[in-house]
Amino acid sequence: MKRFISILIFLSLLTGCMERQRSLDNNIISSQNIIVKTAKKYLGKPYRYGAIGPNSFDCSGFVYAVFKEVGIPIPRTSLAQSKIRGKKLSKKELKAGDLLSFDTSLKGHINHSGIYIGNHKFIHASSGKAHSVTISSLDGWYKDKFRWGKRVNYP
Repeated sequence: MKRFISILIFLSLLTGCMERQRSLDNNIISSQNIIVKTAKKYLGKPYRYGAIGPNSFDCSGFVYAVFKEVGIPIPRTSLAQSKIRGKKLSKKELKAGDLLSFDTSLKGHINHSGIYIGNHKFIHASSGKAHSVTISSLDGWYKDKFRWGKRVNYP
C-alpha cells in the first residue's frame, strides 16, 4: 500500500512538471507569434541608415525596435545582436521569431540582421531593391549570406 501511494505521488509530481513545461512551451510560441506580428506591421516602412523607427529603419534598428516593442531588450547593432547569448541555430532549427545574422559582404563579419517568420522567409529592413521593411527568402540571394539564428530568451 505504501509503495502504491509513493508511486501515485511520484506520478502526480511528474504530471505537474509536464504541465508546467507545456505551459512554458505555449508561452514561447505565443511570444514568437507576437514578435512576427509586431514585425509585419512595419512592412513597407522605408529603409534609412541609422534609423530605429517607427517611420523608417535600418536592418538592426528594425530588429532592435521590434524586440523592444515586445519587451525583449537586445543590442542595437547587427554585430552585437549576433553575439547575444544562445546556441547558434542552423536554417533547419529556426522557428518564427528567431533573430537572424548575415554576412552580406562575404568578408567574414556580421553586417545584417532580420527576424525569421517561417517557411524559409524572414522580415528585415533592406537597403537593396526594396529599400524598405520587406519579406525575403532564405533560399534566394541571402542563401549563402545566412550565418546563424538565435532564439532570444523570452520574458
